[in-house]
Amino acid sequence: MHKKLSIIVCFCLILLAYPLLVGAAGPTKENFKTPVVTLDSVEVAHAFGYWYFSKKVAPTKGSPDNVGAPLDLAFFFNIENPNAYPVKMEDLKFTVAFEEFDLNTVSSRATQWIPAGKTNQIEVHAHFDVRQSLLSLLVTGGFKLKQQGTNAWDQLEKWWTGIPEYSIPIHVKGGAAIFKAGDLANVATFSGTFPE
Repeated sequence: MHKKLSIIVCFCLILLAYPLLVGAAGPTKENFKTPVVTLDSVEVAHAFGYWYFSKKVAPTKGSPDNVGAPLDLAFFFNIENPNAYPVKMEDLKFTVAFEEFDLNTVSSRATQWIPAGKTNQIEVHAHFDVRQSLLSLLVTGGFKLKQQGTNAWDQLEKWWTGIPEYSIPIHVKGGAAIFKAGDLANVATFSGTFPE
């Protein structure tokens, strides 16, 4: 009987002491270190060659439209938690540039917990197509293309044929990820290039 009572008393003391122990190792403004986000790699998930049809071309099926070859890239990021407690990533956003031309801003709202002192990986897909990229180039990169002595069509063909061979640098720019621990929040900024 005394043995059972001793076990119950010990268990109750542990339960009472648990909040104090956790509080001592929990997040504070002083000990909340911003997690580190790094670009690990980029994978060409889907590539369908290089082509473009204007809406003047009659399709075999469906309605005519301005359409171009899609390109799907998967970005793999390492998320390192340097803290002695788990942190939650709630949002991740970045801009993708082919060579020095910004083409797309991508985000992930996938929430994930990163254990104390561990590194997780997240995969974020970015979808491009020749039509959308043409419009981006014409609006934001027209003068730069002219300075380089090329045009949007030649640039797009270079990317759509070179990226599946990993011969074109893909840049991650202006990256930001929101991390939370308890009532605290930090923003990690990041950038990267693949291949390096």
